[in-house]
Amino acid sequence: MSNSSSLTQFLLLAVADRRELQLLHFWLFLGISLAALLANGLILSAVACDHHLHTPMGFFLLNLSLTDLGCICTTVPKAMHNSLWDTTTISYTGCAAQVFLLIFFLRVEFHLLTIMCYDRYVAICKPLHYGTLLGSRACAHMAAAAWTTGFFSALLHTANTFSLPLCQGNALGQFFCEIPHILKLSCSHSGYLRELGLLGVSACFCFGCFIFIVFSYVQIFRAVLGIPSEQGRHKAFSTCLPHLAVLSLFLSTAAFAYLKPPSIFSPSLDLVVSLMYSVVSPTLNPLIYSLRNQELKDALRKLMAGFRGNNKVRLFLCRTFQM
Repeated sequence: MSNSSSLTQFLLLAVADRRELQLLHFWLFLGISLAALLANGLILSAVACDHHLHTPMGFFLLNLSLTDLGCICTTVPKAMHNSLWDTTTISYTGCAAQVFLLIFFLRVEFHLLTIMCYDRYVAICKPLHYGTLLGSRACAHMAAAAWTTGFFSALLHTANTFSLPLCQGNALGQFFCEIPHILKLSCSHSGYLRELGLLGVSACFCFGCFIFIVFSYVQIFRAVLGIPSEQGRHKAFSTCLPHLAVLSLFLSTAAFAYLKPPSIFSPSLDLVVSLMYSVVSPTLNPLIYSLRNQELKDALRKLMAGFRGNNKVRLFLCRTFQM
């Protein structure tokens, strides 16, 4: 029997047993993390540098890219380290940090997606009040509320989870630290029920946000279908499709990971679903938003053209000094 006071580390799930597959997973994680860093970095740079994107949607998109980077940097580096060095250990404090940061970034991301839904609702259903309802101060307050709520939610869940006595070993059936897998190690019935209660409150709050999103999109679709011109309907739908795609990917994978019935439990399925909402979704979000957002694509083209121009200048200077 072990106790949480004597635990110094946890054992994470090995992604693969064979050394060749471990190295393959390392390179896959490396490629995914570099792609996520590049894509989200370009989004951040484009929004910051192009004044055409200094809009409420651009502001929230910038915040969303920050949360995507946070999710990637929370789980992937340790997975890469374990795959490269053929180990499965993570320290007790490292595990607590992973739990806190992952909950923090995921909660903030969901709140931001809810706010972005409100942005689309106001833009399409109440366009004359857009500047009033989504002014710079209102946007800053909503973003601050999302980050603050995510911080306190993560702090509450992490503090409660790691205050539980753990007596079922230290092996986690996941490649990163996650609350449901830590709760399985607990031997405190009351503490376990307390954390389940907190998770239930969080689930109710998230369900309320989901109802708001559904209601908003019902109103949005009614307004769009009432637009007389086909071009106007197409433009309105184009502004909503990226948000709907990102939201659907995030909610479907996260909900399945936490709400799937025990009868369909499978370690491989659990691993794939966790990869989807913690790694794949943050990597794909910039691509999804840039595909249908013409202003964002134009800003990215200008940014890339600037990079190419700077490379030509540097090459010219190098050749000049070599002569």
